[in-house]
Order: sequence, then structure tokens, then C-alpha cells
Amino acid sequence: MFLKFQPFFLIVETPLHPGSGSELGLVDLPIQRERHTNFPKIEGSGLKGSIREAFENSEKEIVMPNKGEQAEKIKVKDYVPLIFGPESGNEHAAALAFMDAKILFFPVKSLRGIFAWITCPQVIERFKEDMRMIKFNNDVESFKAKEGTIPKDSNLIVSSRIVLEEYTFEVVPDDETTKIAKWFAEKIFPSKEPDIYKYWREKFMKDLVILSDDEFKEFVSTSTEVIARTVIDDNKGTAKNLWYEEYLPQDTILYSIAMATAIMEEEQRKGAFADETSEKEAEKVISYFKEGLHEVIQIGGNKTIGKGITRIQLLEGVRT
Repeated sequence: MFLKFQPFFLIVETPLHPGSGSELGLVDLPIQRERHTNFPKIEGSGLKGSIREAFENSEKEIVMPNKGEQAEKIKVKDYVPLIFGPESGNEHAAALAFMDAKILFFPVKSLRGIFAWITCPQVIERFKEDMRMIKFNNDVESFKAKEGTIPKDSNLIVSSRIVLEEYTFEVVPDDETTKIAKWFAEKIFPSKEPDIYKYWREKFMKDLVILSDDEFKEFVSTSTEVIARTVIDDNKGTAKNLWYEEYLPQDTILYSIAMATAIMEEEQRKGAFADETSEKEAEKVISYFKEGLHEVIQIGGNKTIGKGITRIQLLEGVRT
């Protein structure tokens, strides 16, 4: 049973290929998608593997409260097998799991404002349900996403309409959409010193569009990036092979939830994570995740050509 939770956003900084294997369609290597909605996703197992790799390569040291004793400084990478589970065999289960990363906001080319982030009522309702499940302490429960709306002061309007890709939409500036855009902008692009996310925070507040569920599905199904790849024969200088890969575009925003249990090991092997109750151990696991996590990690295929660089932004406010 999961006892503690930590939601977080994933902001795609370079095109991301969470591969689903090869297919015989127009795209040889498509991305992962939900079967029933066709929405893009990142499988929890792949996400966990990417985060695990970042922890294994980390030189970070963090301070871990010790049961009834002085706090202990630990090396993040030393506790990877204990928290993420052993690499092989079935010695014990992992104490940290991850929900599939779900699509939240998808970038689409716009006639005005360069691009817009789109979402839909179903996606917002899913987010609300997931936050309700983990008892997230905030006002998302009051959000009422209305299709065909944009924030007030939007940069996207052309003669009372917006143009996304080659499609024109009638939209209405809406107070509730303004509130939703502001809340997410402040969480995904938080203000800090120096305020490096100021431009993106302000853009998101103005350039969010809530489309209908069907319109959103159409865009996330047809407006991903498809890139042609080839292998060049070293001797002849000619192409030996040609294939097409699908990517989530830069500026896509997803979310996931880290879920922690007590340490699934004998007491003497728990080290700094041993505590009086299962709940306190799970709390330490979440603390380890939050403190040890790097802000930028790599997810998905084609790491050696710079794909899948992703920024992680923790979402605070979970009730304890």
C-alpha cells in the first residue's frame, strides 16, 4: 500500500521519444499512447528507469533524519537498490513507484503568439481526480474547464478567433480559464531568484487554450513531431536505411506521481531509512526522492543525439 505521494510536472525541453516498439504504419517507431484515448503517455516503468539512472549517476549528498538520533548525511547513489529495488532477482520490492506520466498541456503552432498550449476538460478532470486521490491540498478541485475558452489578455486572438495549425476556432475569454492558467503557470514555471522562468510563466498565463475533448484528441494524435532518420554507408556515402520516428514536441507538459511505501527489507538493512512506523519510512522515501532528484534528466530514446531532455518541477501541497 502506498502511504506517501509527490506529484510532479515534466516539461519537455528537447523532443522526447517514449518508444512503443516498431509498427507497420506510416511511422516506424511511434510513441507510447493510451489505448482508449490515444493520448500520449510515458509508461511508469520507463519513467522510473530514467529517474533511477539519474540517481545512480548522482554525486549528491542529502541529509536524512535518523530515528531518535542525529540526522545522517547519505550519498544518494548508495541507496538506489534499497529505494528503487534491486537490479536483478527478487530480494525485495521497491519502496518507490511512479504513475504513468499523463499529458496535461500540448504545444500547437499558432498564427499569433508563435504557439499555444492546448488542453481539454477531460484532461483537467483527470488531473483533479489524481490530485483528489492523493489528497492534494489546493484549490484545483474548484477548477471548471470550459471548452472553447482562453484567458483574458490572450496573445492568440485574430479578429475574435484563434488559428491553430490550419484550423480556426471561435473562442471566448473566460475568468475561470484565466484562473486555471495562472495557477498552472505559477506551479510549472515558479518564481525564483533569478527569475529565469518569467517569460514562460507570463506566456502560459496568456496562451493557454481549452479545446473540446475531441479537438484535443485530434491535435495530440496528428501534431506530434515525425522525424526521418537514415544510416549512411561509410564507403558509398549513400543511405542504407530510412525510417520515421515520432516524438513529443518540445514544450509538451506532462505530470506524474511518485508513490512511496515503507522499506521492503529486513530492519538491519534499512540503514538511514529505518523508523518507528511504515508511514514515517515512506515519508523518508519521498524526502529522498525530492532532495536527490536533479532538475533536468533524460527520458526515452536517442540520448546520444540530445533527445528527451526533460525538466522536472515538483508540485508542493500534499497533505501529510
